[in-house]
Amino acid sequence: MKTLSYKTLSANKENANKRWYLVDLDGEVLGRAASKIAKVLRGKYKTNFTPHADCGDYVVIINANKFKMTGNKMTDREIFSYTGYPGGQKKITPTEMLEKDGTSVVRHAIKGMLPKNKLGRAILKNCYIYSSEEHNQNAQKPELLNLKNLK
Repeated sequence: MKTLSYKTLSANKENANKRWYLVDLDGEVLGRAASKIAKVLRGKYKTNFTPHADCGDYVVIINANKFKMTGNKMTDREIFSYTGYPGGQKKITPTEMLEKDGTSVVRHAIKGMLPKNKLGRAILKNCYIYSSEEHNQNAQKPELLNLKNLK
């Protein structure tokens, strides 16, 4: 009897073929760009995607403070955090977040689209966000990633 011998390959840290990508957020809509970046970080565009392993790519984001938000979200949207103490609820708008740190809004958007567990926190470490065009990952030779080509 002839049988087919197909084996399901499961990717892990050792055999995940990780690549470096460079993303320019200048003029991009934040939510749309963040969802595509989260998919690249997670590895969902790869054929050997494994849900329980970090098999995604590294992403370097430049011009992180030059994104767009549709509508009046920059001033009307409120991002909540809670300290755990009574009366410890804090509200902040994306405009106020950008004044404090130019990368925090993008990091918050991408973090919300990753799994809420140890794997999600590990995947977020593969994302390097800079508010200017200069970055420290020139030695890795990241290739430019066009977000408009991804679905």
